[in-house]
Amino acid sequence: MSKKGRVFIVSGPSGCGKSTVLKEVFKNYKNYHFSVSATTRAPRPGERDGVEYFFISEAKFDEMVEKGEFLEHARYAHCSYGTPRGPVEAKLLEGVDVFMDIEIQGARAVKAAMPEAVSIFIAPPSLQELEKRLRGRATDSEEMIRLRLETARVELDEATHYDYLVINDNYLRAAGEILEIIHSA
Repeated sequence: MSKKGRVFIVSGPSGCGKSTVLKEVFKNYKNYHFSVSATTRAPRPGERDGVEYFFISEAKFDEMVEKGEFLEHARYAHCSYGTPRGPVEAKLLEGVDVFMDIEIQGARAVKAAMPEAVSIFIAPPSLQELEKRLRGRATDSEEMIRLRLETARVELDEATHYDYLVINDNYLRAAGEILEIIHSA
């Protein structure tokens, strides 16, 4: 019988560098599946449907919720996000580790359903640095940046509920720390 895969939950404020850190982790760790979330938000420049997210309508999202097709789902910054259940369960049965980049509500829901999941919170070195990163990517309105910073303050308070806290002051160092967590889990 093959070994069942593990679930790694990764959360952190928008703009903290989760994607950059995880891309570096995945260069050095191959037995993984990155869980692609569904969202009702519009794609950012360069994002592709089914790669970064499944971009769906509010009606389709609500239908999937009704059918129980999400492991978790939540509203975040005026949009809906959810983790489709089927692909995650299939990969775990294949013995492949599954990584989920999800917000704190979703992380709580997955951890409740799968207590063995390893939760990692990636934090920016400071709120000032986070604001600089959000402004630097130039994809959000001033109102959205304010909303993301307000949300980040709440999220940072939740970091103590995660198994691990990684400060992303340098993405290579942060990726190395996450690789150590994976190997020790």
